[in-house]
Amino acid sequence: MNLLKLRSMLEEFYREDLGEGDLSSETLFHSQEGMITLMAKQPGVFCGEDIVRTAYAMFDASIEVDLFVKDGETVGEGQHLGTVKGRMKDLLQGERVILNLIQRMSGIAKETAEAVKAVEGSGARICDTRKTTPGLRMLEKYAVRIGGGYNHRFGLYDAVMLKDNHIAFAGSITKAVETIRSATGHMVKIEVEIETEEQLIEAVASRVDVIMFDNRTPEEIKDWMRHVPAGIITEASGGISREMLKDYAWTGIDYISLGYLTHSVAALDISARVDIRKDEQTHGNS
Repeated sequence: MNLLKLRSMLEEFYREDLGEGDLSSETLFHSQEGMITLMAKQPGVFCGEDIVRTAYAMFDASIEVDLFVKDGETVGEGQHLGTVKGRMKDLLQGERVILNLIQRMSGIAKETAEAVKAVEGSGARICDTRKTTPGLRMLEKYAVRIGGGYNHRFGLYDAVMLKDNHIAFAGSITKAVETIRSATGHMVKIEVEIETEEQLIEAVASRVDVIMFDNRTPEEIKDWMRHVPAGIITEASGGISREMLKDYAWTGIDYISLGYLTHSVAALDISARVDIRKDEQTHGNS
């Protein structure tokens, strides 16, 4: 993960949350010290080490962060994930943004790990899509990798993907690929989305790098794979649910791209419990 970019993102998130200052914590606390314990409230896969460390260091470099788990480790319900010690107002001001991010990232890592397990032994790999939360793509794609998945392109800039509208405007797959090849050179991969057997044959003849079977059934993919020579990567995408993964995995496909990993995933429930060292009172977090 790019830590410079992460810090810049966190600065923006805290500007949104803190505004002119924290009316609650800054009024109640001054120099009082305390400790927050992070705890998983359901089983899952933890993701967000750099979030916790980087965010709290931005408030005070002397804050002590002690994490008991690493990114990618499976956690159980009620498991303590780590402690953070420092001034109470700093701990509380940093807490919500941190929880929001690590809960979402851990949820993505958990969902990805379950998808990877579902296709185990087939040779198919799970990957994400560009259906990410605006502003959080770096973090969400990182969480996919932590869960054992792979990243598709990060944006429109790092690979060519010719979809139905591109092909319609260009006139044909052949024309679109020829135009792109002449302009980008051999270092840029070209992926073409196909919906028919005829399009598949044309894409193969155009010597594309990757062919995406878009909204095709497992039976269609298995049948059409005979047209795809070695050296062309294949991908299945479009409306593939968790329950359908095994059927797609055993078609001979190389990658299965899943939008739900990032666009509709449930956050992993993680809480922070506060211990004020002075009077040893423990309070729940909200």
